[in-house]
Amino acid sequence: MIIVPLKEGENIERALKKFKRKYEKTGVVKELRRRQEFQKPSVVKRANKLHAVYVQKMHRMEE
Repeated sequence: MIIVPLKEGENIERALKKFKRKYEKTGVVKELRRRQEFQKPSVVKRANKLHAVYVQKMHRMEE
């Protein structure tokens, strides 16, 4: 359960913004989207490997 402490006289818009930020950090939406469609483990591994190669390439270009 997400708890957003409010200060005296705090705007409801600001409180809602805090709530949305905390909700995003929990990763609920991301996990829900990931589970909507099954992906074979081999496909997931391949994607992770390609991403790792990309990140490594970007780090090398920075140096």
